[in-house]
Amino acid sequence: MAEQIRDNIIRAEYSEEMQRSYIDYAMSVIVSRALPDVRDGLKPVQRRTLYDMYELGIRYDRPYRKCARIVGDTMGKYHPHGDSSIYEALVVMSQEFKRGQALVDGHGNFGSIEGDGAAAMRYTEARLMRITQEVYLADLDKDVVDFLPNFDETEREPCVLPVRVPNLLINGAEGIAVGMATSIPPHNLGEVIDAVKAYIKDNDITVKGLMRHLKGPDFPTGGLVVNQDDLLEIYSRGCGKIRLRGKVELEEKKGGRRALVITEIPYTMIGANIGKFLNDVASLVENRLTTDITDISNQSSKEGIRIVLELRKGADAENLKNMLYKKTRLEDTFGVNMLAVADGRPETLDLKQLIRHHVDFQVDVCTRKHKTLLAKELEKKEIQEGLIKACDVIDLIIEILRGSKNQTQAKACLMNGTTEGIRFRTQTSRKQAAKLRFTQRQATAILEMRLYRLIGLEVEALMKEHEKTLADIARYEKILGNPGTMMDVIVKDLNAIKRTYARERRTALENAAEVVFKETAPKELEVGFLIDKFGYAKVIDKAAYERNQEIIRGEYRYAFPCMNTDKICIFTNTGKMHLAKIEDLPLVKLRGKGTPIDNVSNYDSQEEKIIFIASLPSIKAASLLFATARGLIKQVDGPEFDVTKRTIAALKLGDGDSVVFAGISSYAEFTVLQSRGGYFLRMATRDIPFQKRNSLGVHGIRLEGDDLVEHAYLLGAHAACQIRHGEKTLDLGRLKLAKRDTRGTRL
Repeated sequence: MAEQIRDNIIRAEYSEEMQRSYIDYAMSVIVSRALPDVRDGLKPVQRRTLYDMYELGIRYDRPYRKCARIVGDTMGKYHPHGDSSIYEALVVMSQEFKRGQALVDGHGNFGSIEGDGAAAMRYTEARLMRITQEVYLADLDKDVVDFLPNFDETEREPCVLPVRVPNLLINGAEGIAVGMATSIPPHNLGEVIDAVKAYIKDNDITVKGLMRHLKGPDFPTGGLVVNQDDLLEIYSRGCGKIRLRGKVELEEKKGGRRALVITEIPYTMIGANIGKFLNDVASLVENRLTTDITDISNQSSKEGIRIVLELRKGADAENLKNMLYKKTRLEDTFGVNMLAVADGRPETLDLKQLIRHHVDFQVDVCTRKHKTLLAKELEKKEIQEGLIKACDVIDLIIEILRGSKNQTQAKACLMNGTTEGIRFRTQTSRKQAAKLRFTQRQATAILEMRLYRLIGLEVEALMKEHEKTLADIARYEKILGNPGTMMDVIVKDLNAIKRTYARERRTALENAAEVVFKETAPKELEVGFLIDKFGYAKVIDKAAYERNQEIIRGEYRYAFPCMNTDKICIFTNTGKMHLAKIEDLPLVKLRGKGTPIDNVSNYDSQEEKIIFIASLPSIKAASLLFATARGLIKQVDGPEFDVTKRTIAALKLGDGDSVVFAGISSYAEFTVLQSRGGYFLRMATRDIPFQKRNSLGVHGIRLEGDDLVEHAYLLGAHAACQIRHGEKTLDLGRLKLAKRDTRGTRL
C-alpha cells in the first residue's frame, strides 16, 4: 500500500505549480466567463441562456415562460455557476435602456433605468425576441457551427451562435476578467451593417473609411457625444475615452418662469447614478453654489427621462447648464476598451479587425450552411430521379413486388437486378428486371412510395419538383464555388435584416468646447461651526451660535465661529491633518442634522481619532503644540499648515507612537503633561522648541517602563485650571515648575 502511495505522489516546484494553476484559472475566467467571443459578441452565460430558450421552444410567437424555468434548465444543462449570474444575464438582455438591441422579451418587472432591480425570477416571464430567433439562432439545424459536450457530457451545446450581424458592436459589452477588462459601447444596427457591407466591397478600406458609415457609438439613452474628432483615434486603437453629455432643454413656464428639462442622460448615469445626480444638484443648492434653482423634480416615466429644474426669474440658464455639466455627472466619460476573445485568446481589436473577424465568421457559416443544403438537395435529386425512372417501368416494378417473397428480395432485384426466387409472368419481364440498377436510397423510396403518386398530376408535380431541385443545386454550387456570389448572398441577407430591424440613431455626435461657467463667489458670512461627539458636523448662522452658547458647550465637542469661506483643520492621532471646506457642510438650524465629517474630508473614522479641530485662519495666525504618547513634544508655526492638499502629515511619528494632544500655544505661558502612571510635569511653554512639520519633536517628559502620556494642558500666566485626578481635585497652576525632559511630580 505504501508503495502505491509513493508511486502516486507528484513532486513539483511550489512556485511553478502556483504559477501554472493561476494562469489556468485566469484563462478560464477570461475565455469561459468574463469576455465575449468576437464572432457572436456573447459571453458564455448569455449564449447558453439563449440556446436553452431556443431548445425549450420559447419563441417570439409562443407564450411566455417563467424565468425560473429558463434559469434552472440553463444551470442544469449548460452553465453550472449559480442561478444569480444566469438570471442577471437574462434580465440585462431584456433591458432596452442597457442594450442597443434587446434579445429577450421580458414580461413583468425587469427593473428600470433608475436602478430598480428586477423582481425575483419566480415572478417574471420571458421569451425570445423575433430578431434573436431570426438573426441570432437561425440555421442551427444546418451544421453551421460546432457543437461541444456540456460540463457533464450529457448534452451538447454550440461553441458559438451563428449571429448574422456584428453583435459585439450592436450591443456592446462590459466585463472584468483577471488582469483585463472589456468595455465596448453599443452602436446603431443600420450603421454597423453599412460598415460591414463597405468592408465586403473593399477589404482594404481604412478605419476612417468605415467610419463614413459607422459614425460612432449610439447609446440607448441618447445623449450627446461631444468629442467627435477623437472617435477616429479611439476606433483605430481600440481604446480611449468618449465624453458624454445629457440633453438639456429650456422650457418656458407660466408667469414668465423657466425650467431646465433633462430629456436624455449619459449612458453612464443609468441606475443609481440618476439618484446621485439629483442629490448632487440638491447639494449645489444647499451649499449655495447656485441660487438659480428653486425646485427639483424627477418626472421620468416609461415614456422616457424627464428631470425638471425650476429656475428663479432672471436666472442665467446657460451658465447654470454649464455648471451642471461641470459639477455633476450630466457630463461624463465612457472608457472604451475593445477587448474580446478572438481565435481563442483575448485581443484588443480596432474597428476594422472586429468587422474582419465577423465577415470571416459569416463566410464560414454561409459555407457550412450551403454545403448542408447542397447535400440535402443532392439526396432529393437522387430520390426524385429514381421515382421518375420508376414511373416509366411501374408495371415491371409491380410485377417484381407481387412475385417477391419478402422486401429484401424485392430490394435486391431493384438495386442489383437479382431475379432468383422471384416469379415473373414472362421471361421478357425477368430479362428487363435483371437490367434494373436503382441505388439503395432510390430503392427504399420506391418501396415506400404510395400508389397515389402514380396519378398523372402527381407525376407532373414530381417533374416540377425535380426541376426546382436541379435549380437549387446549381445555385448552391455557384455560391460555394464563387466567393463573389457568396458575398452577394451575405450582403442580401444583411439588407433584409436592416430593412426589418434598423432604427434611427439616438445619440448625437458633435464637437463641443470645454464647458465654462462663471462661478460666483459666495457672499461671506459669519457662521458657527459645530461637531458633536459622533463626528457629525454642521454650520449655523452667527446669531444662533451666539444665542445658544450654553447648549453648544454642553452638547458639542468642538465649536467656534468662522467665515463660510474658511477651511477647517482636523488633526488626528495618526499625525495627519485633513482639510475640509466650511462651504461643503450643511447650513442648518441648531437642531438640524449635520453630515459625517468623513463625507467632506479624507478623515477615516474607522482608522483615526480626532485630537483637535480649528479654523485655518486661526491656525495661520498662531502656533501649535503637539504631544505624543511617547512623551515627545514640539511647537510648529501655524503658517506651515496653510496648504492646498486635502491631507498632509502634521508631524512625524515613531513606531508605535500616536498624537494625544494638539492645541494653539501662542498665548500659553505653561504646558502640563500628564502620564497614565500619575506623573504631572509643568514646564514653561517657551522652553519647548519650534520645529518643522516633518520632525519628530523633543522629549517633554521622561517616562519609565510602559508609562505613556495621556493628555496635555496649556495654561495662561494667571489662569487657574483644576482637574479631577482619582478622588482628588488638582490645580495645575500650583504644580512645581520643572525643566523639560524630567519625570515631573507624581500624585
